[in-house]
Amino acid sequence: MTQLSGALKQATPVLATHGQGVNLYDESGRRYLDFTAGIGVTSTGHCHPKVVAAAQEQVGKLIHAQYTTVMHQPLLTLVDRLGEVLPSSLDRVFFANSGSEAVEAALRLARQATARPNIVVFHGGFHGRTVATASLTTSHTRYSAGFAPLMSGVHVSPFPNPTYYGWSVEQATEFALKELDHTLQTLSQPNETAAFLVEPVLGEGGYVPGNAEFFAGLRERADKHGILLIFDEVQTGWGRTGKFWAQEHFGVTPDILVTAKGIGSGFPLSGIAASAALMEKVWPGSQGGTYGANAVACAAAIATLDVIQEEKLVENSAARGAQLTEALRATAARHSAIHDVRGLGLMIGNEFRDADGNPDGATAGAVQKEAASRGLLLLNCGPWGEVVRFIPALVVNEQEVEEAAKLWNEAVDAVV
Repeated sequence: MTQLSGALKQATPVLATHGQGVNLYDESGRRYLDFTAGIGVTSTGHCHPKVVAAAQEQVGKLIHAQYTTVMHQPLLTLVDRLGEVLPSSLDRVFFANSGSEAVEAALRLARQATARPNIVVFHGGFHGRTVATASLTTSHTRYSAGFAPLMSGVHVSPFPNPTYYGWSVEQATEFALKELDHTLQTLSQPNETAAFLVEPVLGEGGYVPGNAEFFAGLRERADKHGILLIFDEVQTGWGRTGKFWAQEHFGVTPDILVTAKGIGSGFPLSGIAASAALMEKVWPGSQGGTYGANAVACAAAIATLDVIQEEKLVENSAARGAQLTEALRATAARHSAIHDVRGLGLMIGNEFRDADGNPDGATAGAVQKEAASRGLLLLNCGPWGEVVRFIPALVVNEQEVEEAAKLWNEAVDAVV
């Protein structure tokens, strides 16, 4: 009998039949609060009526029009609409299917534009599972183990993670920038460094936000040495952090922006944005792909943008994120096992530590499973699986946040 690969491990026991908003339902009709959003993908919730209608209409017109062969209107409209939300300097876009593909497109552009071989990434970053993107990923060894040889030309520098180091944000930032200078002096000299690639908030690495001083330091060094700054906003974009792009929290604009996940409310779509001058440096024929900018996915992305704007979902992300963070910190205040509650908008992590102060993936995993048994679906992240993350759809309302916080409180009490 044919079966799924045993390497695929399901985080929850749910066999979903349908969903609406932040709610999922199984075969028995049991309702679950889905605070995973398909790992941050269903930004407008499950089956938002406007997204469904846009996709249905497009399916009846044109499903696939390969965009290096023929052009289609949903793609042109999406390109035009992205001008409303992208930084004004990033006025050229390229589309692919997945976050990994988009990161590779950014990597290809950076190396071709600068004629330099090396990329500096930051400890804890997740950028994908392909050979190139696994080589750029440092959030866990499982993404690259048994996969050697990996891509060369990658060097790793510290990310300012104050919780991990046990320092203040200022101390962690000073250390990270000092070590970056050391990296440029000892591992990858500036004139061989094509780009800095960084997540504004570490995703798989534990939901750790960066800070304005750190990103300003990256921008300063990039400008000084002719190095490109790439922000991987695959998980943080499209309103997730309470701003449309997480970079807006820090006042720094990258040279290349990578996006995916929430762009299509569940339809596969990703892309990169850069300036016209930079995008013109890509070598002819090096950008493309069979399914990139699929017509139905583009129609869904346009509808997603409509919903985000009409329903003020970026503002809702900020408000509901503040509400949820306050509730999660109230639970943490009663349990020393929860060492930290952190994040931006609706991207919040709860880090568990044991009595000796070590990352406690076992307890975090037990609480995540207990929450699922009570009807709240969550995911773990962090190098030891020690962080339980909340990442609901941006349509989540005040009552649903209250319900989720109550279920979380009960799950933590039951386990800890």
